[in-house]
Amino acid sequence: MATMTLSGPDLVRRRGLRQMRLVALSLLVLAAIVYIVTLHRDGAWGYVNAASEAAMVGALADWFAVTALFRHPLGLPIPHTAIVPTRKDSLAESLEQFVTENFLSEDVVAGKMASAEVSRRAGEWLADGNHAERIVAEGARTVGAVLPKLGDSDVTAFVRGALLPRFAQEPLSPIAGHFLESVVDDGAHHALLDLVFDEAYDWLRDNRDVLAEVVGPRAPRWSPRWVDSLVVDRIHREALSWLAGVRDDQNHPARQAVDRLLGKFAADLQGDPEMMERFEAFKRRMLEHPDLAPSLTAVWDAARTALIGAISDPTSALQTRAIQAIKDLGTRLQTDDPLRAKVDARATEAVAYVVRTYGSEIVSVISDTIERWDGHEASARIELHVGRDLQFIRINGTVVGALVGLIIHTVSQWL
Repeated sequence: MATMTLSGPDLVRRRGLRQMRLVALSLLVLAAIVYIVTLHRDGAWGYVNAASEAAMVGALADWFAVTALFRHPLGLPIPHTAIVPTRKDSLAESLEQFVTENFLSEDVVAGKMASAEVSRRAGEWLADGNHAERIVAEGARTVGAVLPKLGDSDVTAFVRGALLPRFAQEPLSPIAGHFLESVVDDGAHHALLDLVFDEAYDWLRDNRDVLAEVVGPRAPRWSPRWVDSLVVDRIHREALSWLAGVRDDQNHPARQAVDRLLGKFAADLQGDPEMMERFEAFKRRMLEHPDLAPSLTAVWDAARTALIGAISDPTSALQTRAIQAIKDLGTRLQTDDPLRAKVDARATEAVAYVVRTYGSEIVSVISDTIERWDGHEASARIELHVGRDLQFIRINGTVVGALVGLIIHTVSQWL
């Protein structure tokens, strides 16, 4: 014990252990004194003497049993004593197996997770404004410390050495085709078409002269200028009318034709070898362009500068929105039953996977730690934690021994 470093809680345990040892020893001494005082006395004192004698036997027997767990009683190498220091490795393996089977099994952990209401508790914690602000502040501090250390040279090296070669090797046409197919099916591109046709209409309306410059030189030489002007005006009006129709009618044939074109293109990107190869060749040309890596680095630098500025200001819109988003998530986790059930299910699956995959390695910490201990150190540590309660065995042995001795003496007197 003298060579083992004790923490504050361990010092409290050691005081408690010494106190209970003193109590158990005091009962033994008391029983011995009573036995000596009542020795060779008749009458009622004979019953007291028998009880004290049996109390000493019970106290000594249980002292031997408790002591034999941690050391050799009286230093004598009696067989099957000092069990903990001599068999600590096998005890550690047994303890590891016990914990694995009864505490860290997949069924036990999954059942505990299912009843713990993790999502509801997390929602209550996140909905607290102070907690949300703390999360955002800690995240901003971490990101603010990491981002400045990522220099442009590091980013450029990563882009050229890892990112672009990876994209060059990975077939992207099926992914692009699937993405485009999803966009067309959801109609997500309609907003872009609205913008394109709206801008085209406004531009053509304000640039009639540009149209005249394009169409005018193609008119016959013999055609009078006033006729050319009428033709340009008519083309201008018809083009504006057509663009207005496409812009305002969501079911216009031109829009439907665009949808069909995009749908076919998406299908070809996923199933037409020729189109897929053309897409991959275009991708490789783009990735091999010497200005791509510096351009991506410049974009990253601009984004990093803006992000550092946003996270360094506690009153910025970014931090304010992040705090509100976390609080909203906490509220949803408390009120949205389907979301809460989904989160609980995913959390249970994640914990069960960790236990199933890494449970044996987690529990092996027990045996690995105990095996590194010296036998006497292991014995001292274990006795420090359970020794105080084990002293009750000595106390109970003294009391029960006295009662049993009294009963046996009484029965023998009756007989």
